[in-house]
Amino acid sequence: MKAHVLFSGGKDSSLSALIMEPYFDVQLVTCNFGILPTGEVARQIAAELGFSHTVIQPPMEILESAAQIVQKDGFPNGAINGIHRQVLEILAQTKGVELIADGLRRDDRVPRLEHSEIQSFEDRYKILYCSPLMGFGRFTINKMIESNLVITEEESASILKCDYEAELREYLYREIGEEETRKHFPKSHKQSRVISRIRKQ
Repeated sequence: MKAHVLFSGGKDSSLSALIMEPYFDVQLVTCNFGILPTGEVARQIAAELGFSHTVIQPPMEILESAAQIVQKDGFPNGAINGIHRQVLEILAQTKGVELIADGLRRDDRVPRLEHSEIQSFEDRYKILYCSPLMGFGRFTINKMIESNLVITEEESASILKCDYEAELREYLYREIGEEETRKHFPKSHKQSRVISRIRKQ
């Protein structure tokens, strides 16, 4: 059975893919709105990890709506949650998709799905969904990363990652300017990007 794993090029989605690997045919899936070349970056990381990869391009209206939410709320949490839910819905309606996984973990604030949302999602689309890291906290995950992945960590504003935030930031930069955009995002926020996989001897 194929597992479609939403892939940002970061450590959490990469580790989720590794966890799924012994049990499923893993297909990494990156969301790209066409603003930044995140799909190509993700494709290169996927190749380093040894997984097949595809890019989906949701309607630009999703990103535009998310940008409005950021400006209304003053922070990106609700916007990123909204994008994630809509991307899941799009992928669930894609022919041949039976199982969707992501890199959500126990102590994540965004994206985050409630148990009732997951049940509704599975029931409506007759699809399987899982978050392999949901039972793990940050420190345990970091230990798992140490023996499985080579990563780099930088400030989220400067690292080209392939998550929703990258294009959301860029969209807002173009709409309201960099200075105004920075007011809506955490000042000190480290994010990771995977460099390669640590191959076992």
